[in-house]
Amino acid sequence: MSNSSVPALPPASGGLFLDLARQAKLIFRLMSDRRVNFFLKLLPVASVAYLFIPTDVLPIIPIDDAVVLWLVNYLFVELCPNDVVTEHRAKLQALPAPTPAAPTTVTHEELEIIDGEYREVEDRDAPPTA
Repeated sequence: MSNSSVPALPPASGGLFLDLARQAKLIFRLMSDRRVNFFLKLLPVASVAYLFIPTDVLPIIPIDDAVVLWLVNYLFVELCPNDVVTEHRAKLQALPAPTPAAPTTVTHEELEIIDGEYREVEDRDAPPTA
């Protein structure tokens, strides 16, 4: 079902967390696309539901939840129509990558300082303290 000219995984271009975020966005876009088969959309839903099952589906073979999530979501993207996946990947690549905010320095003159005085006031309704 895969086209050999389309890479199965996009090249890493920003670190693990940025790639995971792009993959999650791709899956959400494919889930909302009407060109993807409804029954195919049950795969990611089932993988998330698997997280909430208190026991493993295959108790004989210890399979970590992360492996199941990865495998099911990988299969979901691979089984989706190639033209739809390519279109959504191109749109995600066109989005600007989030850049960390540069720390801003504020000089002492730019700070707004308000001077004030205070005094303690007794509450008239409160019982007297000994």
